[in-house]
Amino acid sequence: MQPMAGQDLLHTQPRPMHWLATATAISAVVAAASLLQPAAATATTSHDAAGGRPPAAAPDPARASFPVDCGPNRLDVVKKASADLDGDGTTETVAAVRCHSGTGTPPTGVYVLAGPEKAGAAPRVVATLVAPARQLTVQTLTVRDGAISAAFLGYSTLDVPRCCPDVHKGLKWQWKGGKFVQSDLPAALGTARA
Repeated sequence: MQPMAGQDLLHTQPRPMHWLATATAISAVVAAASLLQPAAATATTSHDAAGGRPPAAAPDPARASFPVDCGPNRLDVVKKASADLDGDGTTETVAAVRCHSGTGTPPTGVYVLAGPEKAGAAPRVVATLVAPARQLTVQTLTVRDGAISAAFLGYSTLDVPRCCPDVHKGLKWQWKGGKFVQSDLPAALGTARA
């Protein structure tokens, strides 16, 4: 398009000085905005009530020593969930573990871990929710509102082949009266479907 007679388009062309002035103005606005905060704004970090220390991380089940004898096989952590389970302001971890096996599905143990008593030590097993001797295999493990829920597969009798669990069992634990109280989950009870 040709400019009309008497029209000067030179002033509409951006020049390097225009870009420099624009960049400077934008930088000044961003810098001013980052310095201005409401009077009540303060930076804080989360601390526990026991002395202003940052909250401890959830106990790591990979560092714990579980009461499970796997012989020459390693112990596998197959499920885990963390939350404050007993309302004391610290985080516990629920871990489902079983002996490693190349074939089959060994029974699962479910344990609650608390932080170590000394800094740098391993987490402590403070409760056994399901011992491997019960011959249950965990399918799901969740923590919600301080309650632990798990679904298991198991066997109705010793005659049922270990390859083919025929019972589906749901269990729930909640901290009451200084201990974990177990209850059945009615919706999860019954025979497993193939």
